[in-house]
Amino acid sequence: MVDDMFGFIPHNIELYKLALIHKSASLVLSDGQSVNNERLEFLGDAVIETVTSDFLFIDYPGHDEGFLTKMRAKIVSRQSLNALAVKLGLDRHLISNGGVTLPQKHIYGDAFEAMMGAIYLDQGYDFVNRLLINDIYAKYLSIDELSESETDFKSRLIEWCQKNRRQIVFRTEHDKSYVPSRPMFYSTVLIDNIEVGHGSGESKKEAEQQAAFSVAEYMSDEQCAVLMDKMDKIIQ
Repeated sequence: MVDDMFGFIPHNIELYKLALIHKSASLVLSDGQSVNNERLEFLGDAVIETVTSDFLFIDYPGHDEGFLTKMRAKIVSRQSLNALAVKLGLDRHLISNGGVTLPQKHIYGDAFEAMMGAIYLDQGYDFVNRLLINDIYAKYLSIDELSESETDFKSRLIEWCQKNRRQIVFRTEHDKSYVPSRPMFYSTVLIDNIEVGHGSGESKKEAEQQAAFSVAEYMSDEQCAVLMDKMDKIIQ
């Protein structure tokens, strides 16, 4: 499987098996410890962000920090990693509980992070750096398409509020359906203490992005005045 997807023979196959066990299908040991890919996911997240920073810094010497930061955020976003995992065929090998809605939970992207963590431990940083940049990004990632896409709705909304001198607050808490095995969060975004958007997700970050997305339609230059006019009427 690793040879088919990535083109190399692993040293420690157990790492890759572990990377494919989603927390919904955790194996519970006799001491009560759960075995799944969460720790590898944590490591892989850091590895991918570091490699992506290297890639952008070297390949785009004429661009400023703002561009590099935004592009890195788009490349390492759940949506982007989810798409890369599917293109590689990782989704066909993932072990998960059948009750989980796979695309909605972005668990393919989580597994991709775990797999990069496994490759890092098994082959080292230089290897995973070359693999990710030369074999994965080069084949499956379009920087031009990503640069034109909008994924960080929270930052966009915060920037809009700062520009227009509006106070913004994200009120995020556990969703009513929250259980430890399936964490869900619910976020409400308030502008000048007025509720303007809501969103949910399996992490606080995702819930807040969804809440910001729910009001993003008002964030174009032509519609800023419309939103502000609506808010002024509510305040009055």
